[in-house]
Amino acid sequence: MASIAFFSLFLLLLCAHGGAPVLGFTRSDFPPDFVFGAATSAYQYEGAVAEDGRSPSIWDTFTHAGKMADKSTGDVAADGYHKYKDDVKLMADTNLEAYRFSISWSRLIPNGRGAINPRGLEYYNSLIDALVQHGIQVHIMLYHLDYPQILEDEYGGWLSHRIVEDFTAFSDICFREFGDRVSYWTTIDEPNVGAIGSYDSGIIAPGHCSDPFGITKCTIGDSTVEPYIAAHNMLLAHASATRLYREKYQAVQKGVVGLNIYSLWAYPLSNTTLDIEATKRLVDFTFGWVLEPLISGDYPETMKKIVGSRLPTFTRTQSEAVIGSADFIGINHYFSVYVNDRPLDKGVRDYAADLSVSYKTSKNDPPGGKFPPTSYPTDPSGLQLVLLYLKKACGDIPIYIQENGNASSNDTLDDTDRLEYLKSYIEGTLAALRKGANVKGYFTWAFLDVFEFLAGYQSRYGLYRVDFDDEALPRQARLSARWYSAFLKNNGINVQSELNNPGLDAEQ
Repeated sequence: MASIAFFSLFLLLLCAHGGAPVLGFTRSDFPPDFVFGAATSAYQYEGAVAEDGRSPSIWDTFTHAGKMADKSTGDVAADGYHKYKDDVKLMADTNLEAYRFSISWSRLIPNGRGAINPRGLEYYNSLIDALVQHGIQVHIMLYHLDYPQILEDEYGGWLSHRIVEDFTAFSDICFREFGDRVSYWTTIDEPNVGAIGSYDSGIIAPGHCSDPFGITKCTIGDSTVEPYIAAHNMLLAHASATRLYREKYQAVQKGVVGLNIYSLWAYPLSNTTLDIEATKRLVDFTFGWVLEPLISGDYPETMKKIVGSRLPTFTRTQSEAVIGSADFIGINHYFSVYVNDRPLDKGVRDYAADLSVSYKTSKNDPPGGKFPPTSYPTDPSGLQLVLLYLKKACGDIPIYIQENGNASSNDTLDDTDRLEYLKSYIEGTLAALRKGANVKGYFTWAFLDVFEFLAGYQSRYGLYRVDFDDEALPRQARLSARWYSAFLKNNGINVQSELNNPGLDAEQ
């Protein structure tokens, strides 16, 4: 199904790329049930890693081992654990309609299973209550690349099927404790990229990889097998948690449960058959890896043929459980790539070697560039094509853009580049809506500067600048925050980028 969808969109791809953007838009151009928000995640935002009963997570271990390029940690991060009330007030002042955040498994259930940490429970209840009181819709990501270290030590985390039971129990507690105020649940963030970064290249905690594929120096792992095992267990855990919610909570709570995918759009570097086929492979390995099991209960034929016995298989019972196990699809989308058919050189990660492709974010980039990139060209047509692809591949399932943002090199408050990126991708979303994509929401990454998993504090995505050199970690509105606030407030007015919101002037 995914393969057919790709080729049916290929002509559209050729026509849309580089085409004229949507000519102006306002908030009222979007449907009444469309929601605009911003996002963060627990480890990246909260800090307070050793406070109030929280146990170490895999990211605490990873960063304290000096694995980040800047040797940074999330020990303090943006200090959201202490500053959330002021931050929620700032969200309200920004006119945010929704906020997407994640639950720290280590904070809520420090031992990975069993007893709930009362202080952790109190924190999330207070955060949710504050959002509700300010009329901000709550979207929760249950797992955002961050589980208790004790589960890694005990059985290897996502490499063991045992995590399915523990993740389901963790989800059960979240549904039970927060579901009276939360209607939008996403089980797992980016199974596709999480598996690659954590178990192939080693650039994401817990940092598994094997020579010659690791980008970092790893002491444990097998890059040829572990990414596929981890992703398989993530899919089973997602299906298990969704089934639990549907059987135990959905009738009363009326909520929905979805799964998140890291998405990018892929253009063939040339119009040769080899490059077009290479692009199709990348789409199968990016989208199909997660989507095809939800549709057919099995992996794409392309993956099965290339990966062979290293790719886990679903039992009949597992296949039936995974099919249809998402009420919506969430995507994290940042950039597009150009793909050509070329086995990569020794030293790159095995996942890409399986694909036998090379990719870059611009046709003019030299081969062998860093991936994921630290900067990338703006391509809102790519987001539009992803949304239309998902409509073709998955039918009319609702789609939420759960992350989209730009790591501006400009750390001042005058972030014109980030603002233009934000505007253009919202335009791309509207264009996809007008072509029939069932998009229900857009969340920019990030609400404020946070600890970034791939770059620590060297990369800034926030609408609000956080001064990490100041112990008080003050928040200051960037131009992008001012525009987003005015856009959301002035429903039928086309807001220009230079407009300011006086309510955002004060340093928080």
